[in-house]
Amino acid sequence: MRWNLDPTHTSVEFAVRHMMIATHMMIATVRGTINLKEGYVETDETGKPIRVEARLDAASIHTGVADRDNHLRSSDFLDVANHPEIVFRSEKITPLGEGRYRVEGEVTIRGVTRPLAFEVETHGPAKDPWGNERIAAHFEGKLNRKDFGLTWNMPLETGGLLVGEEVRFSVDTEAVKVKEAVAQ
Repeated sequence: MRWNLDPTHTSVEFAVRHMMIATHMMIATVRGTINLKEGYVETDETGKPIRVEARLDAASIHTGVADRDNHLRSSDFLDVANHPEIVFRSEKITPLGEGRYRVEGEVTIRGVTRPLAFEVETHGPAKDPWGNERIAAHFEGKLNRKDFGLTWNMPLETGGLLVGEEVRFSVDTEAVKVKEAVAQ
């Protein structure tokens, strides 16, 4: 069965530490969002997920500060003119029990592909008021931005750096079951 991810019911949030003043001590966290463009989940006949793919719109990055957002879209960071999407494709999904799974796959950011794994908590299926079957998922993870060539930084006079390397992310999403075509 195929379930299309619903961009209007998907939230992709990220957080990066700001201004390292001592080893691993940052004074603030910058948070933002990025929009889901499209994606899908495939499940077997029992409802177990067997494949996931998601595409994020890199140009949609939003932190609430226009200058920072434009810098994040530039070649210093995401280079959205040349790499308009962030893509995740699963390679292995392992059941952990009680609607939880370990998802392993690859994420491509700025043309660089690296492995990424995280645990997912799923809910559903349930019918919405229009008769569509929906499933939902929540997961959190982290990655190192330097692994994807996002190396821009600025030294501080105290010897620290302006931008942390670790990017933490949190995703809540719904997917709608694709209705099978009726033979005529």
